Amino acid sequence: MAGHHHGHSHNGHSHGPVDFGRAFAIGIALNTGFVLVEAGAGLITDSMALLADAGHNFSDVVSLAIAWVGAGLARRPPSSRFTWGYHGASILASLGNAVLLLIALGAIAAEAVQRLLAPEPVSGGPMIAVAAVGVVINLATALLFVRGRKRDLNIRGAYLHMAADAGVSAGVVVAGGIILMTGAAWVDPALSLLIAAVIFWNSWGLLRQSVFLSMGAVPDGIEPEEVRAALAGLPGVAAVHDLHIWPMGTAAAVMTTHLVVAGGHPGDAFLADAQRLMHDRFGIGHVTIQIELGDAGCAPCEAG
Repeated sequence: MAGHHHGHSHNGHSHGPVDFGRAFAIGIALNTGFVLVEAGAGLITDSMALLADAGHNFSDVVSLAIAWVGAGLARRPPSSRFTWGYHGASILASLGNAVLLLIALGAIAAEAVQRLLAPEPVSGGPMIAVAAVGVVINLATALLFVRGRKRDLNIRGAYLHMAADAGVSAGVVVAGGIILMTGAAWVDPALSLLIAAVIFWNSWGLLRQSVFLSMGAVPDGIEPEEVRAALAGLPGVAAVHDLHIWPMGTAAAVMTTHLVVAGGHPGDAFLADAQRLMHDRFGIGHVTIQIELGDAGCAPCEAG
């Protein structure tokens, strides 16, 4: 093999996630107050739907707190021990939130089944009033995270939880209306099961992506073969070896690769263009490229 030349770049931008500290603080304060009101109303009216929704909202308060801690750690600078910084904390936060939601799902579903087998009378009026407040609070909280939902899985988890809660609270309003009109007590636990289904739907996707990221999988939205093709299409590139892409957190990706350029080292401008392409087209912020001056069959590189 003729030789190796390395190039790496951060493309002149920050890897730190956007600071949503104020959004987390507001969201936690609003939802903590609502949980207390909703749980009290559920106990007074004996509404399983309100108690289930209060339990879910409490899990969301905890989820928001976990996500906040993860986001805060991700913004800390690198150290001699954590040379990539603490970006991985956001992955742990999203994974913990997914597990927490699944636990809440089991508790809600179990209680709802018991109530469905033995329905108890509930008051539809208070259900409607409290749940209507929940729609406003959950929707307002979701909007606090809307601008970060596409860039950061941790923030997307917070957004999806609150948006789903807004929909669930709207469902409770509908159930309260049905109970007022028909007196059908079974609607209350049936709605609780629907709430559990909504939680599962949102939690499964979050759990799946969090597990994948924790194992170093290529982040969603980046297709490795498209990256390989883009690199292979660069001027003078004879082959692409040892292409590796992995998450640095829930909002940043890292890539390393070997490019065989038999005609000689293409120069720093080539490396800068390649790194800019990876950033602008695929959102990969930290790119390390090794140039190899040999033929495309360079044996030590075949493993990639």
